[in-house]
Amino acid sequence: MLLYVMHVNSVDMFAYPFLPLSRASKPFDLVHCDPWTSPVPSVSGFKYYLVILDDYSHFLWFFPRRLKSETFSCLSNFFTYVLTQFGCTIKAFQCDNGREFDNNTSRAFFLAKGVVLRMSCPYTSQQNDKAERILRTTNNIIRTLLFQASMPPSYWADALTTATLLNRLPTKTLNMSTSHFALYGTLPSYHELRVFGCTCYPNLTATTPHKLAPRSTLCVFLGYSTDHKGYRCLDLATNRVIISRHVVFDESSFPFSHQRPSPPPTDLDFLTNAAPLQAISTPAGNPNTPCAGPVSPAQEIQAPPLPQEELQEVPLVPQTRVRMPRAPAVSSAVQDSPVQQAPAVLGPQAPQVVSQPLPPPAASFQRPPVVNVYTRRAPPAAALLPLLGRQSSTSTRGALLHRHSPLHRLLLLLLDALASFLPQHAS
Repeated sequence: MLLYVMHVNSVDMFAYPFLPLSRASKPFDLVHCDPWTSPVPSVSGFKYYLVILDDYSHFLWFFPRRLKSETFSCLSNFFTYVLTQFGCTIKAFQCDNGREFDNNTSRAFFLAKGVVLRMSCPYTSQQNDKAERILRTTNNIIRTLLFQASMPPSYWADALTTATLLNRLPTKTLNMSTSHFALYGTLPSYHELRVFGCTCYPNLTATTPHKLAPRSTLCVFLGYSTDHKGYRCLDLATNRVIISRHVVFDESSFPFSHQRPSPPPTDLDFLTNAAPLQAISTPAGNPNTPCAGPVSPAQEIQAPPLPQEELQEVPLVPQTRVRMPRAPAVSSAVQDSPVQQAPAVLGPQAPQVVSQPLPPPAASFQRPPVVNVYTRRAPPAAALLPLLGRQSSTSTRGALLHRHSPLHRLLLLLLDALASFLPQHAS
């Protein structure tokens, strides 16, 4: 027996292959579940999301969560949702070995519902392979949506809501059918789908303050509302989300790309499942030589010897004093000021920059010319005397009286009387 144990310890250990499991025959006979933790909190405050997959129809449900302790309340609500909407109960529940599932409250709930709890072994995520694969697929979609729209990683929760469109895509597991058809029995609709993160203009006629206010504003499309039959639009000016049914889209323009360039791929590395890199440690003997993992004194890396021609002594250059030019005399008015100017150091002259001629100033607004309108003045009295004499006809005097104002008419009548009086006085 001892020899057998020694033989087992001496050979290399191996892992047993994982055989494919059979699919469920009815909806909700088996449900897969797995949580995912994001190192970047979303703008809504979410840090986790829970994915639930039906083994029969491959239909997905995503539940963003702020705390990991909300997992049990989310599961209990999902059990009630399935019973109310589909009229069936969940028979088996597949999950990992996390403490959010393996606790007294969850076990008591599963026992009360008659649900079989199937947990994977510790450090054996292959037993929960369907949930792990759908997490990888979902994170790839989230990363693609954020990178195309040039949006920061903090909007991953909004991209997750859009990733539920996986239920409308055909899959090879269902013989190129959709999960929506397998669960509901109806074909999905695609006419209301839009590009995530594009420019949109919601109708704001009902909330305008007055008749001349704008009827819309530039927004960013954030996805589809789960509680309304409408679109979620982010107003960048006020940082508020507008839910509207009447929206005009410009799917070739992305507002975040004008404010910031596309995020580098390293900003979205948290959506990958790759293992983190090992920390680089430094040996005690050589602080400038990094190496992976701890290094023993016997493994210290020595630098290769340099060739002899590179080890020649370099003569030291004697230090020379540089006499700085004395600053010009400062007037008394400048000496009294609290700010003193440092002496200018004469150095190599900088190349002169030739200033480009400034463009002519734009034509300013000019007032229109003022047109002065002058009224007709009355003729002098000397010019009217020949016309108002006895030789002038009555028609001429009547025409003059008719063409002038009442004041002028009075003046003309006085001049006419004076003209008739002067000949009599002269005789």
